Amino acid sequence: MKRRSFLKTVSASTTGAMIGLDYWNTVKAAMAKDADKPIARRVFKGDIKLSIVGFGGIVVVGQAQADANREVARAVDRGINYFDVAPSYGRGEAEEKLGVALQPYRDKTFLACKTQRRDAAGARQELENSLKVLKTDHFDLYQLHAMSNMEEVDTVLGPDGALDTFAKAREEGKIRHLGFSAHNEDVALRLLDEFPFDSVLFPINYVCMAQGNFGPRLLARAKEKKVARLALKALAYTPWTNREERSSSPKCWYQPIKDLEQARQAWRFTLSEDVTAAIPPGDETIYRIAETLAAQFTPLTPDERQTLLAFSKDVTPIFRS
Repeated sequence: MKRRSFLKTVSASTTGAMIGLDYWNTVKAAMAKDADKPIARRVFKGDIKLSIVGFGGIVVVGQAQADANREVARAVDRGINYFDVAPSYGRGEAEEKLGVALQPYRDKTFLACKTQRRDAAGARQELENSLKVLKTDHFDLYQLHAMSNMEEVDTVLGPDGALDTFAKAREEGKIRHLGFSAHNEDVALRLLDEFPFDSVLFPINYVCMAQGNFGPRLLARAKEKKVARLALKALAYTPWTNREERSSSPKCWYQPIKDLEQARQAWRFTLSEDVTAAIPPGDETIYRIAETLAAQFTPLTPDERQTLLAFSKDVTPIFRS
């Protein structure tokens, strides 16, 4: 898309939102085309392929169990096989709801879970509880959740650190692949250098990359080490300025992109950065839009990429290198 056309489209959509246009009209527009088109899959490891859009457990937080069951069934029917959850999502509610909803499909889905415990004993306790609540005997991927600083890296790598539990649980068949998520590029790079992880879950976002130089080093290192890249925050835009704004998307701690054309380009950007899959925000509406955008995905051309990055010049990123 040419820069002038892109800016004109975004401007028009933003104006509509300012005069009170029902956001569900945007949802319907996003879902009208290719609403039933299957989601493509990409290689994770070996012969394992994941849907290029992942289902984040936060989606079912706040839903009745019957609604969560229907949402998961609909996603699986469309071709979603990658599900990601953590004990902290909804203070355990996401695990409880997803555990029930996934039962009929567990043998054909890839279930990823996480722990924020950094010690071996704590990680073991959280692992066993998550297995029980999610009604499964193994996780396809188990991850250190939100690694934030070097002290945490020292702990998980050290004696009686969480990675001891990870390694033993893999030998026991309770974990198939090991990974981590991080919002700090230096922390992520050190983890990649010091342990043979199978995957890394990391923010890959056009604003962060253009305005914060955040992500390029991580992508290059992970690719060099043949570690699968899983993306977060593809549809993040900028920090909230106040609580009133955040109330419009309470499941997002950042301001998500809500303009349809801008979201399409942002999603295309992330999926064009040599990742296996991306997990959208846990907001149900935005998640549904991301599904359809994934079905419509085509790689960004070099000119489109340059235009999108330039469009972010006055935007504050949620992460910087």
